[in-house]
Amino acid sequence: MALWIEWYQAVQALRPACTRTRTFLWMLVVLMGLCTRSDLAGVTSFVRVLGLRPVAYHRLLHLFHSTALNLDLLTRCWVRLVLALFHPVMAGPYLVCLADGIKAPKEGRKMPGVKLLHQESTSNSKPSFIMGHSLQAISLLIQGPAGTVSAVPLTSRIHEGVVLCTLNKRTLLDKMVTLMFSVTEGLNRKFLLVADAYYASRKIIIPLLAKGHQLLSRVRSNAVAYLPPPAPSTRRKRKGRPRTYGKKVRLKDLMKETAAFISAPSPVYGEQNVMLRYRCLDLLWRPVGRLVRFVLVVHPHRGCIFLLATDLMLAPLEIIQLYGCRFKIEVGFRQAVHVLGAYAYHFWMSGMTPIRHGAGNQFLHRKSKKYRADVQRKLRAYHVYVQLGCIAQGLLLHLSMNHSATVWLHFRSWLRTMNPKLPPSELVVAHALRADLPGFIADCAGDASMKKMLEEYCLFDAIPVFKEAAA
Repeated sequence: MALWIEWYQAVQALRPACTRTRTFLWMLVVLMGLCTRSDLAGVTSFVRVLGLRPVAYHRLLHLFHSTALNLDLLTRCWVRLVLALFHPVMAGPYLVCLADGIKAPKEGRKMPGVKLLHQESTSNSKPSFIMGHSLQAISLLIQGPAGTVSAVPLTSRIHEGVVLCTLNKRTLLDKMVTLMFSVTEGLNRKFLLVADAYYASRKIIIPLLAKGHQLLSRVRSNAVAYLPPPAPSTRRKRKGRPRTYGKKVRLKDLMKETAAFISAPSPVYGEQNVMLRYRCLDLLWRPVGRLVRFVLVVHPHRGCIFLLATDLMLAPLEIIQLYGCRFKIEVGFRQAVHVLGAYAYHFWMSGMTPIRHGAGNQFLHRKSKKYRADVQRKLRAYHVYVQLGCIAQGLLLHLSMNHSATVWLHFRSWLRTMNPKLPPSELVVAHALRADLPGFIADCAGDASMKKMLEEYCLFDAIPVFKEAAA
C-alpha cells in the first residue's frame, strides 16, 4: 500500500479547492476511479472499479456540477503541486510549457459545444470531419531519472462550439493566452511556451512578452522576415522618418545558402549518431515589429524546418532540443485518451435543443438567461471532468517518476518489453494501484472521514480485485 500512501499525501494539496470536506472526499473517489479503472465507460466505470453502491452514481454526477468545487482554484493548486512534485525542464530562467489542441469525438445531440470539426491526419482510418469538442491544453515539461523527459498535463479547456454573445470576437489564440495566464497566475515564475506553427502569431507573442514570458514555435515555410535597417548616413539626411525594416528575406531562399549552415550532432530527444545542419539569424518579424531568432534546420531524415524564438539569448541547439520535445504533449494525449479516459465524459443536457449532424457553433445570444446558464453549467461539468483527468494523469506520472522501484515491485503482471531500469508508463502504474486498491479502501491511509464514507457507499464484495482474488 506504499503507492497509495504517496498518492494520498500528494492529493491533500488540493483540499483548498473544495469548500466542504464531503466534496473533497468525493473528488478523491473520482481521482481513485480515474487512476485505477480498466474500462472507459464514463462515470459508471468508477462505480465498477471501486465497488460502489448504485446510489453513489448520482453523488458522482453531482460532484461535477457542484459549485462547492472551485475549478479555477483547483487548477492553481494543481499547478503548484506539479512544481513541488517534479523537476521541471529549464531554459535559462524559464520553465518550459507545451501547448496544443485536441479534438474529442462526441456523438451526443444534447451536449453543448459539440460541433463539426476538421481532423488533420495522414491516417486512412480517421475521417476528415468528426462531431466533437475542440479543446486546447497546456503541459509542463519535466525531467525524470536517467534523463527521461515527460509532459505533465496542467489544464485543458473547451474553446469552441458555444457563442454566448456575437460581440465577443475572441479567437482560439486569444483563448490560449487566457488559458496560459490561468496557469501562471499567482506564480512568480517566467515560462517559455513551446507550440506548433499555428501559435506563431502576434496574438500570442505580444501578450506573452508583456507578462515576461517567451514563445518558441515553428513557422511556415513561406514565412518572410527583414534585415535590420541600415544605419542612417551622417552626410546626407533624408526626409521622413527613419526606416524601420531593412531588406526583405524569404526563409526559403536562406535554405539555398548551404555554405552558411553549421553541422552538429542532433540534440533532439531520443536521437543518437545523427548529424544535422542548422543556421541561426536574428531578423525583424513584421507581425511583432521586433527582432526574433530564426533557426533553419536541415535534418537528414525529417527534412527542413523553420523555428522561431522570441528570446534572443537561447542557443540554436537549445532551441532545436526544446522544440524536439514538443511531441511529448502528443504522447500525453494518447495516454489521457486510451489509459485514463480523461475525455470520456458523457453528460447530457435534457432541456437542450438537439444538435444536427454537421452543425457548427451554437449561438445562444437569443436564448433565455436560464438556457444560457444551463449550458454554462454543463460546460463547467465537462471542464471539471477534464481537469480531474489531468490531475489523475499527473499523479500516475508522479508515482512513475519518483517511485519507479515501488511501482515495478507492485506490478503483478507481465510485459514483453518490460524494463525495470526505466520509469513505468501510466498503464503500469494504474495496474499497480489497482492491485493494492482493496487494502487502501479498507484502511484509507488512516483517514477516518474517508474510511467512514467508503464504508457507507462501498460494497467490498463487488470490487473486481476482490473477485479475482476469490476466483
